[in-house]
Amino acid sequence: MINAAMVSGAMKGMQGASGFLDTAASQSSAAQTPFAGVFQSLVQQTSALDRSASQAVTGLLTGQGVESHDAMIATQKADMAFELALEVRNKAVGAYQQMMNMQF
Repeated sequence: MINAAMVSGAMKGMQGASGFLDTAASQSSAAQTPFAGVFQSLVQQTSALDRSASQAVTGLLTGQGVESHDAMIATQKADMAFELALEVRNKAVGAYQQMMNMQF
């Protein structure tokens, strides 16, 4: 099961490679940050990476000096961040459904 520490660790790993993911969730310990805050920052970072990839592709297509490999790297970073956010969401929904099916 994915927990806040795993998400924070994955975000720190992505930060080390790209320098893009620098938020309060990755700077503070996962025990102090509620899951909603971690998920919200994950969505915000995914959105920022998507905007960056869009700008890189637009710069490549309009000939503004963006190299093709830079646009491809930005696109792959945005794709990986989206897949991470989607998987975290799927795990959270699965955990919620599992809790709702419990009998007391």
